Order: sequence, then C-alpha cells, then structure tokens
Amino acid sequence: MNVTLKINGQSVTVPEGSTVLQAAEKANIHIPRLCYHPDLPPVSACRLCVVEIKGDRLLRTACSWKARDGMEVDTKSYAVRESRKMAMELLLSRHPMKCTECVRNGSCELREAADQMGLRGNSFEYHERKGGIDTSSPSIVRDPSKCILCRRCVQTCELVQSVSAIGLEGRGYEVWVDTPFGKDIDTIACVACGQCIDRCPVAALYEKSHVERVWEAIDDPSKHVIIQTAPAVRASIGEDFGLEPGAISTKQMVTALRRLGFDKVFDTNFTADLTILEEGHELLGRLQNGGKLPLLTSCSPGWINFIEHFYPQLLPHVSSCKSPQQMFGALAKTYYAEKTGIDPKDIYCVSLMPCTAKKYEAERSEMSASGYQDVDAVLTTREAAVMLKQIGIDIVNLPEEEYDNPLGVSTGAAVIFGNTGGVMEAALRTVYEVVTESALDNVEISAVRGMDGVREAEVDLNGTKVKAAVANGLANARTLLDKIASGEADYHFIEIMACPGGCIGGGGQPIPTSLDIRQKRANAIYEEDRNYELRKSHDNPFVQKLYEEFLGKPNSHKAHELLHTHYTTKSVYPEE
Repeated sequence: MNVTLKINGQSVTVPEGSTVLQAAEKANIHIPRLCYHPDLPPVSACRLCVVEIKGDRLLRTACSWKARDGMEVDTKSYAVRESRKMAMELLLSRHPMKCTECVRNGSCELREAADQMGLRGNSFEYHERKGGIDTSSPSIVRDPSKCILCRRCVQTCELVQSVSAIGLEGRGYEVWVDTPFGKDIDTIACVACGQCIDRCPVAALYEKSHVERVWEAIDDPSKHVIIQTAPAVRASIGEDFGLEPGAISTKQMVTALRRLGFDKVFDTNFTADLTILEEGHELLGRLQNGGKLPLLTSCSPGWINFIEHFYPQLLPHVSSCKSPQQMFGALAKTYYAEKTGIDPKDIYCVSLMPCTAKKYEAERSEMSASGYQDVDAVLTTREAAVMLKQIGIDIVNLPEEEYDNPLGVSTGAAVIFGNTGGVMEAALRTVYEVVTESALDNVEISAVRGMDGVREAEVDLNGTKVKAAVANGLANARTLLDKIASGEADYHFIEIMACPGGCIGGGGQPIPTSLDIRQKRANAIYEEDRNYELRKSHDNPFVQKLYEEFLGKPNSHKAHELLHTHYTTKSVYPEE
C-alpha cells in the first residue's frame, strides 16, 4: 500500500511506513542529516533534518517521522532554516574545525552539511569536549574532541556487532562517548572491526595510519617491498576515484601500485586458494576422525577477536588456519625468499586490505612463523587511495597490468572470499570434488549467498550430508555461537565474517558504505568470479606447485608450522 504526500508543493508517492526523509529523497530533495544512517534505526539526535508539517505546531525530524497520506511538508520555511542553523551552530561549538589537518577532509559529513546550509560563522564560543586522543589500539584512533554525539558508532557497536566497546557517558551538555571506565581501547573488548569508523560522520574515529611507514620502506633502497591485495579491494578502491560502487579495477590497481614504487604486486587471492586447501582438509579430517565440530572459519580477524573475548570456551571449534593475509606473509619470507634468493630480513611485506582488524592481526605475536613479523604494514583501501592521490595517480585512466608470479595467480573461488558466504562456497567447491572425486556441475552455491544475517546450506558428500551455516556481522555470529554453546547447533561447518556483507563491507573500505553499496560490491565480486577460467581453489596450478616444491601436502607438518596458528582467551573486562 502506498501513501501520497506533498513536499514543498511537489507530490510524491512512497510505500506506507516510509519516513518523510525517504519521501524527500525520492522527490530529489536532500534534507541535511548527521545522526541518520540507512543501516541503523533513527535516533533523531542531531536535529538537522527537522521539517514543518502543515497543521502540526512542532517541527518534526524527517528521519523518524512517518509519511502519511495527504501530508503537506515544508523543508525550507524560515522556522526550519533557523532551527537547523541553531542545531548546526551548537554542533560546531563542540567541534575543533581544524579541517585541513583532518583525515576526513573532503569526506566529512559535518562540513558537507554546514556547506549545504550556507553556514560560514558561529554564534557560540567553542567548548572542547573532554578526553584526549587514544592511539593505544593497533587499528583504531579515537579523538573525542571531534565527536558530535550522533550516536552512530554506539549503535553500530551495540546493535550490529553486539560488542558495546563504546557508549554514552555523563548527561546533559557534558554527555560524551567513551569506553568502559574511560579505559584505552587496547585494554577493552574492542574487536578492531572498524565498523564504528565507517559510521562516524566526522573523524572522531579513524584507522591508525601505516602510510608513512610504507613510504619509508619504499624509499629505502635496501628493502624489497612487496604488496598483496585482498579480494574485496578490487570492487571498491575505484570509489575513491569517482567510480561507482562495484566497479572492478583490478588490473588498473596493479598498475597503480607498481607506479607507487612496490617491487612486486601480488594477490592475496593466491593464499585464499591455499586457505581453502588447508581448511578444507582440516574439515575433512574432523569429519572423518571425530574432531570438534562445527568447524568455524578463521579468515576474519575481527571475528577471531570476538570469539577470544566473548566465547573463549568455543575456541577449539575454530580452524587453526591463519587468514590469507598471514599465510601470504609467512610464504613471502620463506618460499618467495628462497625462490628469489632475497634475504627475508630485507623483504618488506605490505597488505592492502578492506579491514582495520588486519592491522591488529599483523602485530599479533603468533604471526611470525617465518622468523620475522610476517606482515610488516597494512593499508586500508582508504589509505591506499590517499597514497595514490599524494603522487597524482588516478587508477581510472591507467592501462591494465597483471599480477606478478608466483604469488599472483588465483581462481574465482578466491575472489568470492570478499563476500559473506564466499569462504564457505569456495570450500564446498573443493571439498565436494576431493570427497566425491567427481566434478561439481554447478559451482555457484546460491544457498550461502545473500546479505541475510544467517544463512544455511546442506551438501551431500557421497552420502555424508554436511550442514553449513554462514553469518555476517557479529550480532548474527552471537546467535550461532549461543546455539553451539547450548548444544542446539547441528552444523558441521560455519563461516563467520565480522563485518556486514563480509569484507566488501569492511571497516577500511571507502566511506560511505550502506546496504545498497555493499550489494553492488558483492554483485561485482560474483561477476568477477564468473569471468575466471579456473573457479576452484584446488585447480590453481601455482598452489599445486607450492605443495610440490615446498609444503608437501595440505595439513603437512611444514604447512602447520607456517600456515596454522592458535588463538587465546581474552577478558571482556578492562585491564587495570
């Protein structure tokens, strides 16, 4: 059922239950907003989206007020303009406005809204918000002085991720966003997923930059600097150069990274294929030998942090496989160093990731199987775009180049790692053929695809029915973990990704990210998979060669030394 209303005299029809804000968007009328985000329930905190409704004595917030049939809305009256101006000036009175120094300069929603309203001055004196900058986390920086109390980070951490690492403290004019007991981020149960960064409209939260350390390595002639690029990045990095979400720019990105100064450009997809061989055989071993089931994937470091903090009793269910990022780092400083004759101490391994938790993961003490820190630096998609722009490289107009070998060849199965359900689908493509010794006719396993929070599938492996589940977003992961803990779960294999939509919605991806943007990126990833000649991980000839020359076989002793790890119990309470 639809309703029809008028906005500024313009008639617009929307589905019943739509908000005035949604109706205005359909009518191509942009109403300023800061606390509203399409992925979150409205809280009407910023008051910038107020509108006047005929017959109503109060101004109403468009983000939460429902459109009604026959309603007449004015978004431009004197009362509306003055109310928005007052709300914006109050916000600016608690914000430092040091725009040229800010990491969000050019993508700041506060600045954009102020510009839209034509605001050039402020009637109120600046009053700094309490709390200094917290740089304790390897992944995330908090700057409370820039917080505008939109509550988007708080909602995301609590409702989407069920972590509640940050919340509102105080009351009235002195309310602020803080960690439990005001502790540093590295002492609390923050999982470093970075979803709070993605939701923040300003720069009260941002990633800890590795840009300068990467430039230092590139400028050091004694260093052999290599970079690996994650599956999801190819469908998103173009957004920072004006391309539509989901525009695939893989080969232009390779060219850009070479021009940036990297000695070799490799693909994390190579070790995504390798992960499938290792994890798939680990699953088969548990199925055949009575191992702990269900097997939980271990590719997402934010998810690993979550289970270490909140469900440590379930850690025996987690695959011992490292993530593809860390497998790559271990091989770069052993296999690759051996093949090229380069001393591993001179190899500087950089990752280009859609994820802030990868920064944390790279610095874990367990991640040094090569005898060195396996991954030296992690750039988010946003940071890589910053570096390219610093030297005037626009990937849109670059020629296409191929990844370097031997760590640059991959299959379509590796590409779909970027989407929620992708690891599961890739694993089932391989496990099915290993067990049945027959070809899988249709490699696209649609049951594990989609953006639903939890999805299920069942695959028949020569009479053994393997029941699988997929979850994206940690609140959905909690649902599955509670079932395992209570003994209700009858799954054999579960894939969990910390971020909504999987890596395509990672905390290090271009801002903004929404359900619509995530879907466009996911569609592009699946289309990329269809374009690959090889679509099953075990068909990757360079992975086969790696086993022949170096590892022996999946789950071998050497493979376990380099490619597998263990995880540890962490407290959910702040450390003293």
